[in-house]
Amino acid sequence: MRGKEEIRKAITSGQAILGIELGSTRIKAVLIDVDKAPVASGSYDWENKYVDHIWTYDMEDIWAGLQGCYRDLVKNVEEEYGVKLTRFAAMGVSAMMHGYLAFDENDELLVPFRTWRNTITGEASEKLSELFAYHIPQRWSIAHLYQAILNGEDHVDKVRFFTTLSGYIHWKLTGRKVLGSGDAAGMFPINIEAKDFDARMLDQFDELVADKGYPWKIRDLLPKVLLAGQDAGCLTEEGARLLDPDGNLEAGIPLCPPEGDAGTGMTATNSVAVRTGNVSAGTSVFAMAVLEKDLTRPYEEIDLVTTPSGDLVAMVHCNNCTSDLNAWVGIFREFAEAFGIDVDMNRLFSTLYNKALEGDEDCGGLLAYNYFSGEHITGFDEGRPLFVRTPESRFNLANFMRVNLYTSLGALKTGMDILLKKENVKLDRMMGHGGLFKTKGVGQRILAGAIDTPVYVMETAGEGGAWGIALLADYLVRKEEGESLTDYLANKVFHETKGTGMDPVPGDVEGYEKFMERYTKGLAIERAAVENL
Repeated sequence: MRGKEEIRKAITSGQAILGIELGSTRIKAVLIDVDKAPVASGSYDWENKYVDHIWTYDMEDIWAGLQGCYRDLVKNVEEEYGVKLTRFAAMGVSAMMHGYLAFDENDELLVPFRTWRNTITGEASEKLSELFAYHIPQRWSIAHLYQAILNGEDHVDKVRFFTTLSGYIHWKLTGRKVLGSGDAAGMFPINIEAKDFDARMLDQFDELVADKGYPWKIRDLLPKVLLAGQDAGCLTEEGARLLDPDGNLEAGIPLCPPEGDAGTGMTATNSVAVRTGNVSAGTSVFAMAVLEKDLTRPYEEIDLVTTPSGDLVAMVHCNNCTSDLNAWVGIFREFAEAFGIDVDMNRLFSTLYNKALEGDEDCGGLLAYNYFSGEHITGFDEGRPLFVRTPESRFNLANFMRVNLYTSLGALKTGMDILLKKENVKLDRMMGHGGLFKTKGVGQRILAGAIDTPVYVMETAGEGGAWGIALLADYLVRKEEGESLTDYLANKVFHETKGTGMDPVPGDVEGYEKFMERYTKGLAIERAAVENL
């Protein structure tokens, strides 16, 4: 990284790049210098709401969060470099993928934002998957639209545009209704050759709903698909005021195509090339594998999406990862505070995570499910976090923490087993990033054992998608003629990046398989019980 004075001059002259990502529990902004390294950051904590059986965020909370995050970044820059932020060379916005934000002809929101976390579109998912002969996950935007049609919801005939969270924010900042290929692939299937929404399936959908008499065709409602590096518009005066109500941010800043957190995660881990993969583990967890060829058949557990450049990716997406784990850590914090101990949360996480490595490789016979919300991969519509044990189980702190780390990746493993064992997908490397990997060596080791594959974590893993979207914005304005995103990342971003690799421990692999036997058996018992109610 360059010296502080050089960074200050770059920021002052508007050479820095801004990336903002809206995660499930945190909005983060990252400022990068011309050498691509993060030099400042801002954040804002928020949380979804469960209202009328819908996981949602209020629109007011979206903008309050964005403004709060940007304000925190401004404060960080002023304190660190003595500079007031006014402009950037480029910027970009990313957010949690999928979901449903639908607007009428007056650009008014028709129904509350339906996020990726909802498992309310089972009928639509099943029917569209059969129609297209292509797996349509419940959280995809088209599944939400079609489920609303099946439900006979009044708002459907009024829809004139629908998009994802990143697409919505980008639209309001630039006036452009566009979406990066990676995020667009979570709205409607993408044709890999055309690098656009699949024309055959668009026609099939219109034929499917023709008898409804809606005053629209599906093409009219979708944003325009853009690839990484393509022009996605500039920050308008109105957009600048939305992000910075204090009035210091200048309009005219170019924006890269808005992306989903999967695409920015791939970018942030240098995992956009064929035979590379990454796992993003936070509130939700998903694995991405860039494929050499298409899968032999559709799988309910596997989504086919794209990189920001439009290459085919197999995605295993699970709704639940660290929420229940974090809740248990919160209980230990309350316990310590009850004794008058001031708890440092980073130390608490580190202590408990490392304690897990002292546990039995099979968790001592303990079993847990981290289903804070429904989990489509294993067939559950609603969340019921659960911890159980038998009288013979070896119940201690190490095994308790280990089983909660294991279960955070349990649903993910079911999908990864399909890719690695059934489809024989080959990966040269698997990268880990997100909150689960912040405690050095622990989440990395657990994942390596779960998928029996070497896992690498870079020093920048904690920066996550905000850094990833900043890199995509940098690529927009600083790529060379004909330079691919793969080459840009390999040669200009990660050529000197330090990271640590960890091979799977044989005992962990065997122990995880034993845990999964209990995990799978328990799911079967629970499903049978539900069916017999």
